[in-house]
Amino acid sequence: MYSLDATGHGRRSATSRLVKIGSIAAASAVLLAACGSSKSAPATTAAAGAATTAAAGAATTAAAGAATTAAAGAATTKPATPVVATAGGKAGVAGARHVCAIGGADAFFAVLKNGADLAGAAVKQAGNEYTWIPLPNYDNIGPDMVKLIEQAVAQKCTSLAVPVWDGKAEGPALQAAIKGGVKVFMYNSGLPLLEDGTIKALGYYGTDEFKAGVAAGDYFAKNGSKNVRCVNTQPAAVNWQQRCGGLIEGATKGGAKAAEIKLPPENFGNAAAIAAAVQAELAKDPTIDGFATGASADADAVTAALKAVNGKAQTGGWDVSENIINRIKDGQQLFAVDQQGWYQGWLAVSQAWMYDQYSILPATPVILTGPALITKDNAGSVLAGVKDGYR
Repeated sequence: MYSLDATGHGRRSATSRLVKIGSIAAASAVLLAACGSSKSAPATTAAAGAATTAAAGAATTAAAGAATTAAAGAATTKPATPVVATAGGKAGVAGARHVCAIGGADAFFAVLKNGADLAGAAVKQAGNEYTWIPLPNYDNIGPDMVKLIEQAVAQKCTSLAVPVWDGKAEGPALQAAIKGGVKVFMYNSGLPLLEDGTIKALGYYGTDEFKAGVAAGDYFAKNGSKNVRCVNTQPAAVNWQQRCGGLIEGATKGGAKAAEIKLPPENFGNAAAIAAAVQAELAKDPTIDGFATGASADADAVTAALKAVNGKAQTGGWDVSENIINRIKDGQQLFAVDQQGWYQGWLAVSQAWMYDQYSILPATPVILTGPALITKDNAGSVLAGVKDGYR
């Protein structure tokens, strides 16, 4: 069992990696409790249930095994209407803040929101406001995200955690927010735009999607796939472009062929549309023996499509659910790429608040929550966290 560290350099054991990340998370939980009240819920992580990295390009992974209320892997959750929470304590001499987070519209973000909301509870206990602002769907992601960023400014959010899926659309809106005094933190998607200076955010909390793609492509090749397709139902999104681009590079370097199947964004999670695309691709090229997907709903759709035509291609892809973990355990899916969405949400809201109110920042602007590969060897240890809404 091995993984690259957060910078992509050097190997360390799974045990030492978990101890370090567990210590960071525990220290952060103490900080949240201290800045809030003694009644606020603790943010607890455990080292059990970690996903072992099985690819050369993978970065660090942490494990979260505590119980919470939502069930990961359920059907896509309908976003709730944003509600500004009532402050439950005193803001102190630093003054009250309004911490906001914009989030997506699928099962992955239902789990991510669990982490964000736990951090948000500490924000409220400290006498501040916390608002979750949901994206309704992914059909028109660039313009819709601009509207939500503008909404956050109108709601007088003093800090904002936001995924950047469409840098061309979101960039100007975020720069305007920053110019207006909003402290912006990126999470989940957009790392290249922070690294090249396109967006002047204060930090990024998420995975390195290109490395994740390389790891996935390499794993397909090492496990016998010779001709792989990356099913992309969000072709304009920064993170999905990185995923499929990395996968093609990783598979090609491993001696396999690889290409991309692009579908319109309204087909995200659309089982019928995805099944038709997969079956059409197989009809054109029966030698295809691997399919990668970018979300749990798309993974279910590809699995159903292959069963319908008695297809034998291996499958793998991003994110986890009970269906995915059970398929991996049963040998029906090769792997899943884990990016630890719960941890992303918790980090993004926690760090936005800490800087907004107390000018506290980590030593480096980027904290990686993945990638790591979940395979048959470690899927069982992850299942409890999936059922409890932590993965």
